[in-house]
Amino acid sequence: MWAAGVRLAAMIATGHPLMIAIAVAVALVLIAVLYAIYSEWRTAMTVSTMSREFERDGLLVVDDLPRSPGGRIDRAIADEQFATIREQAQDNPNDPVALYNLAFAYDASGDRKRARATLRAAVKAYRRR
Repeated sequence: MWAAGVRLAAMIATGHPLMIAIAVAVALVLIAVLYAIYSEWRTAMTVSTMSREFERDGLLVVDDLPRSPGGRIDRAIADEQFATIREQAQDNPNDPVALYNLAFAYDASGDRKRARATLRAAVKAYRRR
């Protein structure tokens, strides 16, 4: 970051409008990237805190689903457990524990996109309480 800052300052010091515009654009991109990294780090730290707290309090759903020798989850049993977890989250849409458990149920079912979105919702709910 220091090297990039030095180069951007040198570009601005040239006084050429195009170089200044490029330097400003690159600086804005760098700021956006740094914010994204910080945001993801903060989310990861919150998830870590949530997992420790929920585990300590015995609030996590135990993953005891039967698996094949290759590690694949038995879908019929997983679907039954998923339905129960989803109902709990639907009944308590602002409960970080229900959303956290639902996120990992989505992950177990292979729906990574919904898992990430639900985990972000759990983080937001956890921070609001």
